Amino acid sequence: MVRYTCQAVRGRIPVIAGTGSNSTREAIHLSVEAEKAGADGLLLVTPYYNKATQKGLITHYKAIAESVSIPILLYHIPGRTGVTMTPETIVTLCREVPNIVGVKEASGNFSSIAAMMQMADGALDLYSGNDDQIVPLLAMGGKGVISVLSNVAPRQTHDICQSFFDGDVKRSLKLQLEAVPLISQLFCEVNPIPVKAALNLMGRQAGPLRLPLTEMEPAHKEALAAAMREYGIL
Repeated sequence: MVRYTCQAVRGRIPVIAGTGSNSTREAIHLSVEAEKAGADGLLLVTPYYNKATQKGLITHYKAIAESVSIPILLYHIPGRTGVTMTPETIVTLCREVPNIVGVKEASGNFSSIAAMMQMADGALDLYSGNDDQIVPLLAMGGKGVISVLSNVAPRQTHDICQSFFDGDVKRSLKLQLEAVPLISQLFCEVNPIPVKAALNLMGRQAGPLRLPLTEMEPAHKEALAAAMREYGIL
């Protein structure tokens, strides 16, 4: 999939491949292969299920980073992995490892994120991992969002960020709040169930889901379609 994407893109935009695993050996293998396939960067989720201490997380990420030469973004999403990286751990990795350059933050813990950004003092790139929190993360020094919403509304997601960067924070906030009802429907069941349903509704032929994910409940799908119509994308 990564190889196909890189071939289709042909260098027009960067490709960031998700190669994280709860096995360091597997994550190294996937990361090396993604770099060979032409990926411009990697997104590495924290090791899930077996978890790790903060020392283990640092060792895990350093081992992967040493195996490749392309930039790496950490992916911090405790709600899906059961693992919390402390601000100190994230900053240490971004300071000490040349090709670990930032973090996709989906913890929703603004106090922790603020502490991290204060400690980092410009040493890391911050990206929002939650579509309903783009503007607050940009206000803390964020560079953008790694987004679910952008799969169905790329221009609108772009404009939320660009308006902020252009200094029109009022418009950025307006666009953020206008997107909230659709974002809520895109997460009414576990991601990526709703976004695949949305793409199929748009005729994008995203196809079915693989177990253990199941097709969207009919009532939820109707609510999603209504939100898409209200947002002007269906």
